[in-house]
Amino acid sequence: MAVKLSVNINKIATLRNSRGGNVPDVLQAAINCQVFGADGITVHPRPDERHIRYSDVRQIKPIITTEFNIEGNPKEDKFVQLVLETVPTQVTLVPDTAGQLTSDHGWDTLKEAQYLREIIGVFRQAGIRVSIFVDPVADMVAAAADTGTDRIELYTEAFAKEFHHDRDEAIALYIQAAIVANEKKLGINAGHDLDMNNLAFFASSIPGLLEVSIGHALIADALYYGLENTIQLYKRQLVHSR
Repeated sequence: MAVKLSVNINKIATLRNSRGGNVPDVLQAAINCQVFGADGITVHPRPDERHIRYSDVRQIKPIITTEFNIEGNPKEDKFVQLVLETVPTQVTLVPDTAGQLTSDHGWDTLKEAQYLREIIGVFRQAGIRVSIFVDPVADMVAAAADTGTDRIELYTEAFAKEFHHDRDEAIALYIQAAIVANEKKLGINAGHDLDMNNLAFFASSIPGLLEVSIGHALIADALYYGLENTIQLYKRQLVHSR
């Protein structure tokens, strides 16, 4: 069974916002991604709404026929309210700091255990699957299991940076983290800087990987290859990984 591909459409919103107006149309892009084969749509609204806006999320939800994944920091009350209002398939909790350019670290699931248990309970009570962003650290993955989360999302920037130097070394901690997650009955997602060069190797190496969320690289590749073709190229990497 192939790993699912969720397409993060934030960068399409970034392009729209740079000019004003509604070109490119973020809602149509979400529809097209589904038609072109994406298994899910991911959005990551931030408090400054510099790419995906909260209003986008509300408008996208009714048109999603596949899985809808909303990422963000639950310590922002506005984010929690948005998720509970729209009830996506999955909420991915990310410990972003204010003004952060992009996500760059996972949760400290030991120090934040009590908080995570409480907020995860809120979302699960609403019938929303919960995933939490974690670094590939076995202790953090083990502690994640105690928070009540359904899944973890492995933060893959470190893997992507080291992939071209020594791919076996780059993947080693991720394999160990995945083994712990499987032992703890946690579902495994992954994302950040995965692309057509490293995706097949990553997906084929991680036992139990269920889903990858990819935005920046995929949307950049779509400038050259077209959106439909690019989505199929990425899905092909995931099919061949199994």
